[in-house]
Amino acid sequence: MKELEDIILDKVKLFDKWSFKDLKVEDPGLARCISLRPILVPHSGGRHEHRHFGKSGINIVERLVNNLMRHGKSGGKKLKAISMVKNAFDIINLKTGKNPVEVLTRAIERGAPCEDTTRITHGGIVYRVSVDISPQRRVDIALRLLAEGARTTAFGNPKSMDECLADEIILAAAGDSKSYIISKKNEMERIAVAAR
Repeated sequence: MKELEDIILDKVKLFDKWSFKDLKVEDPGLARCISLRPILVPHSGGRHEHRHFGKSGINIVERLVNNLMRHGKSGGKKLKAISMVKNAFDIINLKTGKNPVEVLTRAIERGAPCEDTTRITHGGIVYRVSVDISPQRRVDIALRLLAEGARTTAFGNPKSMDECLADEIILAAAGDSKSYIISKKNEMERIAVAAR
């Protein structure tokens, strides 16, 4: 059985380029929610939709692609979003020399906020209270912020969306505060610390 898994990991590569072999999620809290299951093309056809926590089993690259289809030019156009991610991964590989799937995983781990605030009403008075975020929601927020950061950077910029997405992922993986996702994470956690 182990031999079959090794054969699959060797043969199945994302876009026929990037291997999933030896990739690990360093954050133990997010390990269940970040799937690094080998795939050729990030398109499952929504087979996870009717299962509870089904999106945790979807490959993390496909979840990024799905977040890129929010609104605007690529809203609902999955092939366009897949080609953007493919080009961004090529740029990441050229700039860093690393496997782009690994860089994406590090970006999500570093950009996932741990604390947020929620509204509590008590006796007609509304105030904010700091709460911990579940691992599934941490990954969802990180993916949404990655896509949002790339979209806002690309707007009115001569750089293409592919280049902006690649830059955002590289900066987030490095933990750089110039990254949109890292700055939003720091802001959320700062507000949560003030609401303790």
